[in-house]
Amino acid sequence: NGFEGGVHLVETPEKAAEYAEKMIGQTLVTKQTGDDGKLVSKVMIAEAVDIDRELYLAILMDRETCRPVIVASTEGGMDIEEVAESTPEKIVRQFIHPLAGLQGYEVRKLAKALELSGDQAKQFGKLIKNLYTLFIKCDCSMVEINPLVVTPDGQVLALDAKFGFDDNALYRHPDIVAYRDTDEEDPREVEASKFDLNYIGLDGNIACLVNGAGLAMATMDIIKHCGGDPANFLDVGGGATKEQVSAAFKIILGDPNVQGILVNIFGGIMQCDIIAEGILAAAKETDLNIPLIVRLEGTNVEKGRELIANSDLDVITAVSLNDAAEKAVTAVSA
Repeated sequence: NGFEGGVHLVETPEKAAEYAEKMIGQTLVTKQTGDDGKLVSKVMIAEAVDIDRELYLAILMDRETCRPVIVASTEGGMDIEEVAESTPEKIVRQFIHPLAGLQGYEVRKLAKALELSGDQAKQFGKLIKNLYTLFIKCDCSMVEINPLVVTPDGQVLALDAKFGFDDNALYRHPDIVAYRDTDEEDPREVEASKFDLNYIGLDGNIACLVNGAGLAMATMDIIKHCGGDPANFLDVGGGATKEQVSAAFKIILGDPNVQGILVNIFGGIMQCDIIAEGILAAAKETDLNIPLIVRLEGTNVEKGRELIANSDLDVITAVSLNDAAEKAVTAVSA
C-alpha cells in the first residue's frame, strides 16, 4: 500500500504530517480490511504512551443469558479470539443483572482477575463503572478496549476503544448518529439503509432478494449447498413496496460480481402480486441482462405468478427453494 501499515510511531509533528500525507488518499491493506483494502480518508493522531502491561476489557450483550457480560483478560493487545482458542483460562466473564446493575463485588472480582490492586484497582473500578453506565445509557451492543494498559508510573488507561450501537435505538441518540462516517461503510449498505433494506455484501455471484432474515439465511445456505456462492444478504422486510424492490435491484446490480439474481418470497403480510409488480418494474428500469430466478409462495401467489408469466421478461420460475437454488446455480454456470 505504499506506507507499510496503518500504525506508525513518530517523534516529531513534522514526521506525523509526513506519514499522514502519505496515507490519505491511499488504499490500506491489512488483515482487517481484506485483500481489497480500504481507502484512507482520515488519520488519527494520538499521544504515544509507555506501556508496562496490556489488558483486554469489553462489555457485550450476551444472547444466551439476555444480559450484559463483561469480558476481561490479562492478554491484551491481541485478538481475543486467539486468546480464547489458545489460552481460554485467561479470559474471565462477569454477567451483570440488568436490574441490579454492576455491583462493587463484581468490580473487585474483575480487578483481581486482571491482577490489579491498590490504586490501580481503584482506577479500574472508576473506569469500568463509567464504561458500564455509558454502555447502558447509549444503548450499546459492544464496548471493547484493547488494549487497556498499565503504564510504568501506575496509570490505568484505555488506549483503544471500539463501540457498537443498537441500530434500533439510534433514534434516541442523534448525537451518536452525527458521528456516522459513511466513507467507512460499504456504499451499497449505505444506499440500502436509505430504503430500510437490510443488505450485507458478500463475495459470491448469485444475488439474493428475500423477505425475512431467517429465510434470507436459509436461501444463502441452499445456494451454497447446491454449489453456488451468494453475493449478498438482502432482506426487504415484511411489507416491502414496489419502490423498495426497485431500489434493491439497483443495489444488487451495482455489484459487478453478480451474474444472476434469485428472488425468494414467502408472502404472509407481503402479497406476492405486489412483489411481482415490483420485480417486473425493477427489471425494466434497470435493463436487466442477467438471469432472474423467482420463487413465490403464500398470499396472492397465483396472481403474482400470472403477472410474471404474462410479462415479456425472460424470468426463470421455481416452485420450491431447492428448485430455485439449483436453477440459479445452473444459470450462472452456463
